[in-house]
Amino acid sequence: MKLRNLLGGIALAALMAAPVSAQTLRYATIGEPPSLDIQMGTATLASTIAQHMFESLYAFDEANAPQPYLATGETISDDGKTITITLREGVMFHNGDALDAEDVAASLNRWAEFGARGKLLGLVSAEATGDLEVKLTLEAANGAWKSILAYINGGPVIYPAEIVSAAAGEPIAAENFVGTGPYKFGELRPNRYVELLRFDEFTPNPDPSSGSSGERVANFEKLQFVPVPDVGTRVSGVQAGDYDYAEFISGDLYGLVRDDPATQVKISDAPIFGLMFMNSETGPLATNTKLRQAIMTALNMEQALQVSVGEPELFEASGSYFPEGNIWHTTAGTEAYNQGDPEKAKTLAAEAGYDGKPIKLLVSTNYKAHFDDASVFTRQLADAGINVQLVVVDWATLLQLRGQSAEWDMFMTHHGSVPDPVLLTVLNDSYPGWWKSDEKHELMAKFTGTSDLEARQAAWAELQALIYEQLPVVKVGNILSYDIASPDLKMQFGKAPVFPYFWGASK
Repeated sequence: MKLRNLLGGIALAALMAAPVSAQTLRYATIGEPPSLDIQMGTATLASTIAQHMFESLYAFDEANAPQPYLATGETISDDGKTITITLREGVMFHNGDALDAEDVAASLNRWAEFGARGKLLGLVSAEATGDLEVKLTLEAANGAWKSILAYINGGPVIYPAEIVSAAAGEPIAAENFVGTGPYKFGELRPNRYVELLRFDEFTPNPDPSSGSSGERVANFEKLQFVPVPDVGTRVSGVQAGDYDYAEFISGDLYGLVRDDPATQVKISDAPIFGLMFMNSETGPLATNTKLRQAIMTALNMEQALQVSVGEPELFEASGSYFPEGNIWHTTAGTEAYNQGDPEKAKTLAAEAGYDGKPIKLLVSTNYKAHFDDASVFTRQLADAGINVQLVVVDWATLLQLRGQSAEWDMFMTHHGSVPDPVLLTVLNDSYPGWWKSDEKHELMAKFTGTSDLEARQAAWAELQALIYEQLPVVKVGNILSYDIASPDLKMQFGKAPVFPYFWGASK
């Protein structure tokens, strides 16, 4: 879909907006979502919507600790390779069927073979060993197994067995969006909204609500996710009462919305960080590590963050993938970060044999920060004699093109806070960029092969250093992202999750 057509559709939808019902929550998104089959993709927008329909065996509490959700508990063999999980009784799917171990086994096997993060667990097989008992057999002990099963972004959400078995490696169609969550699929109207409906037979987890774990209560009859690509329109829509919530507001508008009684601001408790992925499979950067180093050397992250975020209290030029105070924080390798040295970069590019051919940088305008970062980087790289060609598309198109290695050399995205480094997309061999190396695989085996925290921390420090050595991705910096909501919306704002959810919310 062309961006101008999308904008035209949004403008028409905005003109036709009716007063917001107290029984309907309207969420202004950055654009059209990709497939809501979130086993198969890692788009934040898809996860934000689909988490209301689909659920997982475990879920993260406020402390980012994974807790049983559809599961009730587990036993682990002495060698760590066999995990037997028991399931909650009486959980209902949206089609009226009761969840059982066959559904869980089929969902996990499909995710392990085809899912976006399916290779992380090292699952050999999932097998129903009772009506409410499933046995997981792993290639090797995995110290992060529970966090992997709890993370729904590209993760192992549960469908009915017949749906995942029929879909195999193909995305599940909208008419088969059948989960166990508090909301069920209603309709998808292109350029207008995705609508979810309250599932009246929902079976809540009996534990107290904490983060994404425990009880989930659906107070709204409907959730509507409305594509609004222009950030100013998202803001004015909340101010006018057309939307209850709007995501990913740019830093230059922070002072405006912070002091406006017509909006309340939700600042994330944990930073997100911009990323520029390198193509490790095809093109001029695939095997030319020195050219990647030249690109990294040229970049001044402080300048990029000043343009893309603006407010100093909302960003930090930090090369560490986890912030200070986090158990995974390390500075290993970060001496390569934020050099901003065009002359040194020119020398490295010459040594790399760079011939001046354009390097294609894929970026979307839906996320203003992405486009601003890309624009600053293009200028900085030009100062170093490196020719960057911006390929500007809407976000839905970028998500399609980044899976085609011939279409780009670098692309802009961002990453949310995760409770375990194993969930970082750069460590996933199948994530666009496709970083694979013997050194990486050796360190990953050390990192996941133990549950000893100190050993895992040491292995992660080595992995972060390797990222800066082989440069499959460039980290821009930490951003305290924020969304806005109408003043009468009541929801959990403290200890905010990566993906805002609306069970428990009301107005």
